[in-house]
Amino acid sequence: MLNGKERQAGLPEFLMEAQALQAKMQECCQHLELIRNDKDAIDCLLVSLHTLASCAQGLGVRSMARFSRQIHTLLSQPQDPLNLHEDALQALRNCLTLLAWQVELIDPCTGQLGLDDEEQSELITALAIQTGQCGSAIIGPKAFTLITFPERSV
Repeated sequence: MLNGKERQAGLPEFLMEAQALQAKMQECCQHLELIRNDKDAIDCLLVSLHTLASCAQGLGVRSMARFSRQIHTLLSQPQDPLNLHEDALQALRNCLTLLAWQVELIDPCTGQLGLDDEEQSELITALAIQTGQCGSAIIGPKAFTLITFPERSV
């Protein structure tokens, strides 16, 4: 866990990277509007979501990391084939809009995001329904876990 000084030092870099990732994800959505279910655009979204989740987790913004992983899970384990029809794309855009707001609402002094998870849950449920995964395990996606080992004295 980062202390206050470490978090504050890493925050500007995180915010810049998060905004760049947001722009990339929006471009992917625009591409998917033109070419439905394009594998390259979906792969770009997945990489961007994974990167955002990792960066947010590293900075201690757990709710953003979890939300990014949930979206990633729904897009990476779809019913075959993934069908991002108009309503599914709208649900995805709604999720990405909330992620963008979360980046803007991170406290610049503490690096914390003071929001509840209710809207995230609603948007994830809507995306799951629109991608045909309503019964999938979206509540608790696999976390990217940091494994630490105790120091050894020689």
